[in-house]
Amino acid sequence: MSKVLLDMKNVRVSFFTPAGEVKAVNDISFQLKEGDVLGIVGESGSGKSVTAYSIMGLLATGGRVVGGTIDFNGHRINEMTEKELRKIRGNEVSIIFQDPMTSLNPVYTIGNQICEVIIQHTDKTRKEAMERAEELLSLVGINEPKKRLKQYPHELSGGMRQRVMIAIALACEPKLLIADEPTTALDVTIQAQILELMNDLKEKIGMSIIMITHDLGVVASMCQKIVVMYAGKIVEYGSVDDIFYNPQHEYTKGLLRSIPKLDDKEHKKLVPIEGSPVDMLNPPAGCPFAPRCESCMKICLREMPEYTAISDDHYSACWLLQKKEFEGGSGKNE
Repeated sequence: MSKVLLDMKNVRVSFFTPAGEVKAVNDISFQLKEGDVLGIVGESGSGKSVTAYSIMGLLATGGRVVGGTIDFNGHRINEMTEKELRKIRGNEVSIIFQDPMTSLNPVYTIGNQICEVIIQHTDKTRKEAMERAEELLSLVGINEPKKRLKQYPHELSGGMRQRVMIAIALACEPKLLIADEPTTALDVTIQAQILELMNDLKEKIGMSIIMITHDLGVVASMCQKIVVMYAGKIVEYGSVDDIFYNPQHEYTKGLLRSIPKLDDKEHKKLVPIEGSPVDMLNPPAGCPFAPRCESCMKICLREMPEYTAISDDHYSACWLLQKKEFEGGSGKNE
C-alpha cells in the first residue's frame, strides 16, 4: 500500500492587502500518495496556484498560511523557517511554473541555471554538475544538449524552454513535482510531447505529480484523482471516472458542459457558465457558486453545505445532494 506523501488538513491561506483580507484558499483538505498524479482544476482565481505555492512555501508578499497543517514527506511545511524550506525546495519538491520565459533568468546560460540547482542541493563539483545538466537535457528530449548548455533562454523555442524548466525541476529527482499549467503557452503538438515526457519520467523515478490546470483534457490523460476548486474551496473530489462520468457539483457539471466533444453527433453549442467569479475580498456566506448556479436554492445563499460522500473516494459540497439524501436518495454525510 502506497504511503501518504502529502497531507493537507483544513488549510487556509490569506493575502493581507490595503483593501482587506483576501481568503485565497479557504479550509481545504486532501491527500496525495507516493507515485500518484493529482489534478487540481478550476477557473482563474479559484486558488489552484496558491495551493501549490503554499506547499512550496513560496507565497507572495502579504500571503501566509493562517490555518490548518501541510505535512509533506515528514515535514510540517507551514512551521518551517525559510532556511529549512530552501533545503527541500528543488530537492524533495519542485515546481514547473506557468511561463518559462519569465521563470528563466535571461542573463545566465541554460547550463548555469541547471548547475545552480545541482550544486545547491548536492556535493557535486562544477564539472560533475555540468555533466549532470547535459544528461538532464538529453532526458527531457532536447537535441544537441552540449550546445544548448551554452545558450541563453531567448535563443530557445517555447517548447525547449519548457523542457529546460522540467530539467531544472527534475535535477535532484524530487519526490513531488508540481506542474502549474505547464502546457498553457504551448501549441497542441508540443503539449502532447511535454505530457508524455512527464508521464515517462514519473514511471522512471517514481515521483508523485500535482497537475494544476484549467484544461480537463490534460487531467483526463494524466491524473488518477481530481480536486475541483472554486473560490478557494474544494467543491468536489473524486477519481477521474467519478468526475467525468458521475459529476455531482453544479460547477463540475458546468465545466464539463463547456468543453467540446468529438463524438457529439447533434452538434450542440457549448454552454458557458454564466456570471462572474466571486469577489474574494467579500465572499458570500453560503456556497460560493450559488450566485451563478441555475439550481440555486435559498439555503445555498445562506450556508455552506457539508461534504456529502457519494462513494468512499468521491465527495462533493452541494445542498442538492443534501436535499436528495433527505428525500431518500443515495449519498451519506461524510
